[in-house]
Amino acid sequence: MNVLVIGSGGREHAICHALARSRELERLFILPGNAGTARLGTNVPGDAGDIRLALEVARRESIGLTVVGPEDPLAAGIADAFREAGFRIFGPTAAGARLEADKAFAKQLMRQYAIPTAEARIFTDFRLARQYIATRDEPVVVKAAGLAKGKGVIVCEDPADAILAAEDMLVKHKFGSAGDTIVVEERLLGREASLLAVVNGHTAFLLEPAQDHKRLRDGDQGPNTGGMGAFCPTPLIDADTLRQIQSQILVPTLDALVREGIAYCGVLYFGLMLTAAGPRVLEFNCRFGDPETQAILIRLRSDLLELLNAAVDGRLESAEVQWDARHALCVVLASAGYPDKYPTGLPITGLPPDADDLVVYHAGTRWEGERLVTSGGRVLGVTALGATLGEARSRAYGAVQQIRFDGMQYRTDLGMEA
Repeated sequence: MNVLVIGSGGREHAICHALARSRELERLFILPGNAGTARLGTNVPGDAGDIRLALEVARRESIGLTVVGPEDPLAAGIADAFREAGFRIFGPTAAGARLEADKAFAKQLMRQYAIPTAEARIFTDFRLARQYIATRDEPVVVKAAGLAKGKGVIVCEDPADAILAAEDMLVKHKFGSAGDTIVVEERLLGREASLLAVVNGHTAFLLEPAQDHKRLRDGDQGPNTGGMGAFCPTPLIDADTLRQIQSQILVPTLDALVREGIAYCGVLYFGLMLTAAGPRVLEFNCRFGDPETQAILIRLRSDLLELLNAAVDGRLESAEVQWDARHALCVVLASAGYPDKYPTGLPITGLPPDADDLVVYHAGTRWEGERLVTSGGRVLGVTALGATLGEARSRAYGAVQQIRFDGMQYRTDLGMEA
């Protein structure tokens, strides 16, 4: 089977790395891919959001399955277009992608179907948002309702900071149209974890739970990013907690989608806060998480292509998956200035060779002749396996010490709290 992967980040390299091990794979194409995916298949120049180009590639290369990495093409309806054209695709329709693309819609859905989440109000008018926030005495979270690359969530300890955040979104348009509607919600206290499920309708196959690190700097300081690292599995989700998540969150969410007439086929990502009162949904994503995918898929010992085909064909009930018993930890190496403006075109040196227990996933990279250079904010995801989380940390950070590019920044405390 020929497979097309849409996207260019570390998540897509991890997906391609897993797909490349499949006995069912014939040829692999990536639109547009990066320097890492170029060694696994054929990169196709272009924009990941160009649905017409993706369809052209599917026709020209006789693509049997397309896997969509980023959220933007899903929100724009790439899955709808592919299915209408008769092509198999793994990813939800635009209606399903609203769970991520429209946080106001997701919040209303959770309210309607009693899915545990933070109390919240939705605003499009700054004056009304300011009046509401001024009545709050406790910390709040201000979220851009649209897609903001993981950066549109501002945790505010003081109401004055929340008012400024709302002004940035609704008046100054810091996040463009993504911030035309905002969600102001109570700040939940607890520990965060990520749970990803491969879904088709009422059926879900849970992947191993992971833990992400969103803040830029050690100690969970600094601005939110797309993710500075992750590890898998997380001890936060034990068997009892998992049963609670399944009964109180997963099943009601799948039921809500079915009742709303949304035929969901793809990955459904639950960003969770594990509070003293039980798990609560912080956010939904409509695709594989980044960098959680790097830490999850390096542990997958089964055939990823077979699992995705089972989802698309509606036979998830028969899927069987084996996991490596070892722990995984991914350290993201980012450009100077990220998550704001950053330079590109900087030479990268010192990458260790991939091994059974170490993979350097590419994210913002490209080849200039024989020279590997930076091309994005998050550049690499150094991911290692170990018998313990501590061993995985040691191996990953040992590899990080070998890698060089100007202005390289990363967190040094990933996995320490676990």
